[in-house]
Amino acid sequence: MSQQLPDEWFIKDTRINAAIAWLLVGVLVAVAITAFLEFLLVRMALAAVAAFVAVAPALARRTWTHTVPWPLLLVCSLPLVAGVVGLGFVANFVTGLSIAALGMLVVVALQLTSSVRMTPNFAVFFVVLATMATAGFWAVGSATSARYLGTPFVGTNDDLMMLFTAATLAGVVAGGLFRLYFRRRLRANLERAGGEEVRVGNEVMFP
Repeated sequence: MSQQLPDEWFIKDTRINAAIAWLLVGVLVAVAITAFLEFLLVRMALAAVAAFVAVAPALARRTWTHTVPWPLLLVCSLPLVAGVVGLGFVANFVTGLSIAALGMLVVVALQLTSSVRMTPNFAVFFVVLATMATAGFWAVGSATSARYLGTPFVGTNDDLMMLFTAATLAGVVAGGLFRLYFRRRLRANLERAGGEEVRVGNEVMFP
């Protein structure tokens, strides 16, 4: 899978999808504002990034219906809305999956708004790395906030290691799922081409 990651694999252009996606964007903006007022700066930053990624396709194409699939955006939004980070291994694993989904949407946003281009394999690697890095960012930011602003933080080093383990596992699982998804989409493209050459992104592929 050396071809460029096609934007259309993660972008939809329907009114229903767009309406739900924009509703979720409004929720994310509200979460970011609320987190800022409560001095939960890491949560605010993640919500703001998720909202920007969600609207980037519409801004790039200048049409409000050109948005990311709302189920993927919902996966990104739920842990931020519920504030489940740090509440146990399962909750942290779910949060890791949402961050991995957000990482994939960041890839799409970068391709739509800049000259950055990624292959599916590198995109999967980026998602896994971004999930682990985000867990580290959350830990450092939350620890700093807890020390100087008195906000909540994990109680012990064991809890912190559990968070890192859950995030790493979630990143690997999500990366594997995205890889399977890429293979299925590529196979579907080849089948639609009837065994002939098919263009995926900027590359020409053969069965």
